[in-house]
Amino acid sequence: MGPLVFIKTILFAFAALFPIVNPIGDAPIFLNLTSQYPDSVHKILARKIAIYGFLMLAASLLLGTDILAFFGISIPIVQLAGGLVLAITGWQLLSQAAGNRAQQARQGTLEDALEHAFYPLTLPLTVGPGCISVAITLGAHLRQRVGMRYFFDLPLLLAAMIGMALVCVLVWICYSNADRLVGALGATGSTIVTRLSSFILLAIGFQIMWNGLSSAVEQLAHNAAFR
Repeated sequence: MGPLVFIKTILFAFAALFPIVNPIGDAPIFLNLTSQYPDSVHKILARKIAIYGFLMLAASLLLGTDILAFFGISIPIVQLAGGLVLAITGWQLLSQAAGNRAQQARQGTLEDALEHAFYPLTLPLTVGPGCISVAITLGAHLRQRVGMRYFFDLPLLLAAMIGMALVCVLVWICYSNADRLVGALGATGSTIVTRLSSFILLAIGFQIMWNGLSSAVEQLAHNAAFR
């Protein structure tokens, strides 16, 4: 394998995940969900989320297909369940009353923040079912059949991991500087962006659910045609 293939695999993994993870678009939502914490806690949370996100993507890449097969869960079901959680999160943010600002302004503790670092800040906000599906699919493509078993091409696996790590580094950077990104917009601008991002999150949740439902119906129709 030449260096060009290695670089292409890095870029492919990065390009496949970056639009779905969307760290820039999710930064205002992250800031809204963590508005009760000081800036120092935001930076700790951003690092934790980036680490958790990478571990989830790496696990999906390496073991996702086997884990789903073990529990008898299909990717469409993962999309339906994950899309529902994502849509609920978007709706809660979208319908949040302005009167709750005073309650959010109180300072939360680091221990409380860390309890929410994985759910919902990492899953499903940052690394949702769409990202997991992409990582599982990418892992399936990177496997090589040798006899009756499948093995990973280790250089390509390393390249895919690097692409995932780059996405997670951007998550760390964008979430750590979410206050600056939103602050540059001003109070009115940040409210508009937060509401718009919440609506987009709601729409993405329904879109993921629709994709899962469509895939499930397609599989049922395909199975019925061959009976």
